[in-house]
Amino acid sequence: MIKQKKSISFNGYGFFLVLLVLQVGSIAMVLSTIHTAVQTGTEPSFVALGSWALLALLSFISWGGFYKVEPNEGKIFQLFGNYAGTDHNAGLRWTIPILFKKTAISLKVRNFESSKMKVNDASGSPIEIAAVVVWRVADSAEAFFEVDDFESFVTIQSESALRNLANQYPYESNEEGQLSLRADPLEIAEKMKEEIQARLNKAGVEVIEARISHLAYATEIAQAMLRKQQAGAVLAARKIIVQGAVEMVTDALKSLTEEHDFELDDERKASMVSNLLVVICGEQQAQPVVNTGTIY
Repeated sequence: MIKQKKSISFNGYGFFLVLLVLQVGSIAMVLSTIHTAVQTGTEPSFVALGSWALLALLSFISWGGFYKVEPNEGKIFQLFGNYAGTDHNAGLRWTIPILFKKTAISLKVRNFESSKMKVNDASGSPIEIAAVVVWRVADSAEAFFEVDDFESFVTIQSESALRNLANQYPYESNEEGQLSLRADPLEIAEKMKEEIQARLNKAGVEVIEARISHLAYATEIAQAMLRKQQAGAVLAARKIIVQGAVEMVTDALKSLTEEHDFELDDERKASMVSNLLVVICGEQQAQPVVNTGTIY
């Protein structure tokens, strides 16, 4: 695999001053040599003239080595098709002009939201799920050379990882301690990040965050699952009500027998417990019945 490496480049501001001095100086020396030869009526020194002319030519060619790098950007250099390094230093830069192909690649943090996909969870129920993935390029060489289009690669592999994750966990947990997509968002988000990162390592991409942005039952079973959730909520509420009613009845019987010396046989206790539970647990308001006879 092609790994990122530092390119051969220098601060462009310093080289600008150096090239300006060399360019102006070499041209001036060429003109001076010719002018001196004309005034003296002698032939100019071809060695000196050639040297200054060559320096002027090289200085002119060197102007093509300047380029700029934006903040959070990298410049990828290629020498005759081969990878020659990446420059991450922002500002005006200079490199050997022969490294003529320079390709910019963004190192900024990016994010995308996947499309809503219909998949089956671990229990086989069809659900709709989507995710938000935050990522950035960590190795510019891998991102540029190892995959054809790293942005498309990130999108497709992230959706594939999300689909695979949804198949591993149920929408709602049916067992104690079992992870579920709805009840454990933080744990699921961490596992999603790990799975997406494993798929994107070959593309030089770092996954910063991944989380579920949409989660719902598919339309064909949404009503049935809503009734199931409502029934579960009703049962849980009834359980709490019954537990509280039992405690209230127990306290009432204890208070009557121990603190107020009421003597109740088993039959009367059972009748009292039944009446109290009906009054406390019933959804309708209780209708009192007045007994004008004996309690027996």
